[in-house]
This record gives sequence, structure tokens and C-alpha cells, in this order.
Amino acid sequence: MASRASSALLSRAGRMRSKLQSSLEASVLEIEDVSHQHAGHAAVRGSGAAETHFNVKIVSSKFEGKSLVSRHRLVYDALADELRSGLHALSIVAKTPQEVAPK
Repeated sequence: MASRASSALLSRAGRMRSKLQSSLEASVLEIEDVSHQHAGHAAVRGSGAAETHFNVKIVSSKFEGKSLVSRHRLVYDALADELRSGLHALSIVAKTPQEVAPK
């Protein structure tokens, strides 16, 4: 119960950061709330919902050997609770450390 109460105090972005970091051990994790760009979108218009649309850039060694679809599934799996509770859309960039290393 205490963890549920403390997670309610965090913003959605904060909860997402915590979930993605713990499940995917990200070396880079950038989360940008772009909900304001979708305020008139039919799915959120008039609902009073906030923090519904995010851009996520994540670099993790857990993506090694995985297809783009598999990487996105890992992100969606980590955020399943958020998706059930009002997170409407994600734009995901998911890379391995080797893919972002300078060449």
C-alpha cells in the first residue's frame, strides 16, 4: 500500500522513469511530455487527462540482439500499468549502447 501511495505522488513521467530504469537498466533515458501538443486530440479532449503523450529515448544493453518491435514491446511491457491508467501514446527511440557510441 505504501508503494502505491508513494507512486501516486510521482508524476507520470517520474513513474515511467522509475519503471523503465529498473526494468531495462538504461544508460540513457530521456522522457519528454508532449501532451500539450495533443490537447485537442479526440481521445483526451474534455477528459481532463494530463500527461498522456510522451517521447521516450532509451539506451539499454537489454536491447542487444532484439528487433525494433521486440525493443518496443519491452518498453510497453515495463509501462503496462501506465498504459492502463491514462498514458495514451508513446514515441519510442530504443537503441543499444553500441548503436549510439561514437564511431
